[in-house]
Amino acid sequence: MKLRNLTLAVATSAACVLASAQTSPVVAPAAPTTPVSVAGKLVVRGDMNGLVVPEIRATRKNDILSVQTDVLNTGRKDVYVFYRYRWLDATGNQVGDGESWKQLLLLGLAQQTVKSVAPVSTASDFRLEMNIESK
Repeated sequence: MKLRNLTLAVATSAACVLASAQTSPVVAPAAPTTPVSVAGKLVVRGDMNGLVVPEIRATRKNDILSVQTDVLNTGRKDVYVFYRYRWLDATGNQVGDGESWKQLLLLGLAQQTVKSVAPVSTASDFRLEMNIESK
């Protein structure tokens, strides 16, 4: 009798565990996206090829604008990112001679921070120009 009650208790417990495991919804993590506020600072030539810019941080130190941009490769393939910052004054005109293009190899599923400093103190805004190519 005791063995039968023990067997029944174990079977009931196992059934409850299996039932709770089967009814629990599996939620996949949300794919990261580029926020609208960040997208307004980007000028992308062509397709993003799985690249996301989750955050841009801009600070003014000693009256010079400094920018740090996080770039995330959501794909598994490596990509080449060619980028440069275009510095603008308060009226939206370009200041300085312009930066040369820089190259960055961003490995699959990796994140990198790119940095730049405005060439003159009259720069009050910027745009990040990017061209992304698959390897």
